[in-house]
Amino acid sequence: MSAIDLPHARRLAFGVVLGQAGTTVVVAASAWAIADRLAARSALLGGGIATVASLAMAALALGGTAAADAQRALSAFYRGEATKLVLIVALFAAVLRWVRVAPLAMFVAFAATLLVYWIALLWALRTAGGVRGGVAGSG
Repeated sequence: MSAIDLPHARRLAFGVVLGQAGTTVVVAASAWAIADRLAARSALLGGGIATVASLAMAALALGGTAAADAQRALSAFYRGEATKLVLIVALFAAVLRWVRVAPLAMFVAFAATLLVYWIALLWALRTAGGVRGGVAGSG
């Protein structure tokens, strides 16, 4: 059986958000260097959408009394994930409707921020395997 270390989970989740923000800035700077200001602004918007949605998810899923019991924790994660998805759809719809963007730059930045999740997941699994690896009761 495995227990969630809530302070560690919070650090990891908000670290992902910070990583996404950093990735957004790097992609936007690259877009400016490769293309123009429109591409840079579009990349900021695409990465910003992912970052804001992840921040909302982390705050809802891991904030407040989310860990009071298993049922509340699960409910908080569902609420957080639903909010994240709604935010992503609503923000993309708003940006595409009211802002002139370079769609490729916007979606590349959004996709780059998704890589942050995978990198963080692999890092967390590797760290957990090295620190708390093995089966309970073995040895």
